[in-house]
Amino acid sequence: MRLTRGAKAILDDSDAYGVEIALRLAEAAGGAEVILVSMAPNQEVQGVRTGLAMGATSAVVISDPALAGADALTTAKVLASAAQRVGADLVIAATESTDGYTGTVPAQIAALLEWPALTFAKQIELRGTTVSIQRQTEDGYDVVEADLPAVVSVTAGVVEPRYPSFKGIMSAKSKPVEQLTLADLGLSVEIREQVVAVEDAEARAAGQIVEDDGSAETEIINYLAQIKVL
Repeated sequence: MRLTRGAKAILDDSDAYGVEIALRLAEAAGGAEVILVSMAPNQEVQGVRTGLAMGATSAVVISDPALAGADALTTAKVLASAAQRVGADLVIAATESTDGYTGTVPAQIAALLEWPALTFAKQIELRGTTVSIQRQTEDGYDVVEADLPAVVSVTAGVVEPRYPSFKGIMSAKSKPVEQLTLADLGLSVEIREQVVAVEDAEARAAGQIVEDDGSAETEIINYLAQIKVL
């Protein structure tokens, strides 16, 4: 079975954080361009229109029948090529999409471009030609810096994405959206990965309830010993 993406495309919630971060950096830099790059089926532009309504300058959408069922590496190759085409200095991406969940595309884009990858950013700052991030860790965060150009992936919830204003929605309709195919990027791809099945996650078994009649402590200890926790 192949995963069919026939539904209308929207801006991924994870990507909205990246768009917001890019807009804030552009505003702080005094008007840098924010160009959205999307790989979407059927020349679908609704997702990037939302980003344009938020304030992005323009968008590039790569749509090609040969990309149906594209795996993470193929996606990274296409997006990396598009980033080169628009002359990006900084690529900002979500940590992972809410459909594929591989979490590998940003690092793959960086590797293909031979740029540094700064991942899991919860805060980003530009100082001249240096990008500095606070990298989310289990214990707090690390400060990581690199020279531009670079790829940064942001964590969900890093900022509160702005809602498109009515003026922004109206202006987004006239902002440029460049439609490209693989041939336009000089690429050819071979999809080697297929989603062969989609199944529901196994339901959790009901827990064991211990009622304290004076022996609950012993019963719990025996249970933990049985499952080799003790």
